[in-house]
Amino acid sequence: MDAVLEFLGSISWWLWIIIVLAIVAIRDIFFQRSHTISHNFPIVGHLRYLLESIGPEMRQYFVANNREELPFNRIERGWIYASAKNENNYEGFGTDRDIYAHQHIFINNAMMPFKIGENHPNAIDKCFLPCAKVMGAYHKRKRPYRPASIINISAMSFGSLSAKAVESLNKGVKLAGAYHNTGEGGLSPYHSNGGDVVFHFGTGYFGVRAEDGGFSMEKMVKLVEDNPFIRAIEVKLSQGAKPGKGGVLPGAKITKEIAEIRGVEEGKTVLSPPNHKAFSNVPEMVDFIESIAEATGLPVGIKAAIGKLDQWEELVQIMKTENRGPDFIAIDGGEGGTGAAPPSFADHVSLPWVYGFSDIYKLFQKHNIEDRVVFIGSGKLGFPAKAAMAFAMGVDCINVAREAMMSIGCIQAQICHTNRCPAGIATQSKWLQNGINIPLKSERLAQYFRTFKKELIEITHAAGYEHPCQFNMSDIEMNVDDHNLTKEFNSTFGYNKTPVDFNNMQDLKDCIYLGGKTKN
Repeated sequence: MDAVLEFLGSISWWLWIIIVLAIVAIRDIFFQRSHTISHNFPIVGHLRYLLESIGPEMRQYFVANNREELPFNRIERGWIYASAKNENNYEGFGTDRDIYAHQHIFINNAMMPFKIGENHPNAIDKCFLPCAKVMGAYHKRKRPYRPASIINISAMSFGSLSAKAVESLNKGVKLAGAYHNTGEGGLSPYHSNGGDVVFHFGTGYFGVRAEDGGFSMEKMVKLVEDNPFIRAIEVKLSQGAKPGKGGVLPGAKITKEIAEIRGVEEGKTVLSPPNHKAFSNVPEMVDFIESIAEATGLPVGIKAAIGKLDQWEELVQIMKTENRGPDFIAIDGGEGGTGAAPPSFADHVSLPWVYGFSDIYKLFQKHNIEDRVVFIGSGKLGFPAKAAMAFAMGVDCINVAREAMMSIGCIQAQICHTNRCPAGIATQSKWLQNGINIPLKSERLAQYFRTFKKELIEITHAAGYEHPCQFNMSDIEMNVDDHNLTKEFNSTFGYNKTPVDFNNMQDLKDCIYLGGKTKN
């Protein structure tokens, strides 16, 4: 044995490298058959897979320019990071964006900006910006709700996000006076740290799931009674990343904690089908919405990505003639992306947000019921200028997902679906989650929201308005083509936004239904 160890110790380091490479080459040629490249080009072929694996990082940091990357370019990410850290988020020496590019938007400023008085709510709090509409007011729900912030957390569930990430987001929205949408994974303890919550569920009915996999009204009522911070309920019809596609939660991922939260069996694979069990058509969906609203007293809404409009037309007809239906509608764009999806779905199924939202808003407007609904926009709208555009088109609130993730440390590694998120956000790995400092990250989420609202208020005042709800289609212009360099939004999308009933910001501050930290 000593002789063997002595012989091995006498081998030079460079000879060990040759031996290891020889073993790899023998394996590549004679034993592995799954990779043609490494079989035909032993050793060297492995470099191809290595370079491919680090390609996104190389392009992100060294190859792509500041405005080139998707889904979020370096300038956009940098603005979120700096805003979340309360650092300098300004640009110097003018914009580096091609302002003549197709679909570039312009906000028309007023000759004289809006001037706030000494006792104006925004003179006291530069970030005070609640929703101009009240969820559930038209249908006279027992517990109407006015979101205290026009920017809120979109649907991202515990399970998709880590426990520490969810807790950071919830504590952050408490600081910012916003609401936190649970996503369809059920209400977890990590959603229960003081922030307003919108309880969201899909076809799996996680958290309100009956033994047969259907919906349990009894569990829904108990959930609302036990958790008064739940301010509204959202029924998911589809989402931007994969509309019309169900999902599978593998049994290996269903821990005891997740099983208890979602109301499923530990270790047993669970299917979320494309369709709901609780309803199969539009009239049944309206009945379902009304039954939940009646049983819980809360506003009830729906979330959907937009494609065909025939069933939406049916919904609008029922809402108009029967005075029943959703209190709010969250429109998700095809560019949405926190849900893992096949490229065929993510790239091609459902319309981008501007097209989908404009189609739906025009449909509601045609029947004169757009004022009955709180419209929520979701799809890369987490930037003040894009939010101004969305408000001009008719939204009342903005929901953000990936932007919120970036504010607490997401680096856009784009491996959310692998459970290897290096920032500890989209993973269940305890080791990777340990890097999340919850008090720090919750403050950064809140600071991002504060900066967002402050800059949106400043843009609003520059356009001569007090609240973003006052933006109209003629306030925004877009580069369309070479012959008509810009068109106002009413010409581009073919409608004029209906004015929102708004008196002044003080009325919103005094509203008894205002949510967030201001009132409960």
